Amino acid sequence: MAVPDTKSTPLTLPGLPPERLPRHIAVIMDGNGRWAAARDKPRFEGHRAGVESARRIVEHCGRLGIGALTLYSFSQENWKRPVTEVDALMQLLVDVLPPERRTLIDNNVRFRVIGSREGLAPDVLRELDTTCEESAHCTGLQLNVALNYGSRQEIVDATRRLAQQARDGTLDPADIDETMFSNSLWTAGLPDPDLLIRTAGEYRISNYLLWQISYAEIHVSDLFWPDFDESALEVALRDFAARSRRFGALDTDTDDAS
Repeated sequence: MAVPDTKSTPLTLPGLPPERLPRHIAVIMDGNGRWAAARDKPRFEGHRAGVESARRIVEHCGRLGIGALTLYSFSQENWKRPVTEVDALMQLLVDVLPPERRTLIDNNVRFRVIGSREGLAPDVLRELDTTCEESAHCTGLQLNVALNYGSRQEIVDATRRLAQQARDGTLDPADIDETMFSNSLWTAGLPDPDLLIRTAGEYRISNYLLWQISYAEIHVSDLFWPDFDESALEVALRDFAARSRRFGALDTDTDDAS
């Protein structure tokens, strides 16, 4: 993964000033299986091709100076898939992380995992933890992998932690506000996504970052994830830059609020 050093001057896209780019992009990587089926290949080959697409997008986000990129790699609902597919996905992580680790670090990319550790195999946790620990000092692109992630469970877990603190007498419930709640989520410390991209023409949120994407712009691409490349990302970025982001206020040119 030849991620450009994010300490260097970011790439500027023609007609798209850096201030119009999102700080944080979240992606629902959909369509690996359908990509494979269309080519008469096993589903696992679609996931392997999806890794290559992820590599391209990470590289391009690094070049563009994007602050954070969060990739939805495995949801808690995905445990319902055939055991052989789940095992292959987990093995893919174990195989991919070690050779990529040095490149991430050399290019100042910080790696982070959001999601539950419950149910993940020891070798998977080992590779994830090692990559997180060894890249913790990096200050460039923040690459977040949502693994064994479910937003409803994340919200429930945060609520339980705050409730326990209140029960223990270390927290006044009246002090709970949006900032405190956000800081109790798995994404604590990250800015909320400005842009949510979903591939394969699907329009569902799929239990992904429900709290965090309250005001995110949504871009849906008809491309299957393995076909989503730098050009497709730039289409999404230009779409984002053309939006009027009002956050509930009135647009300067209209009377509409949203």
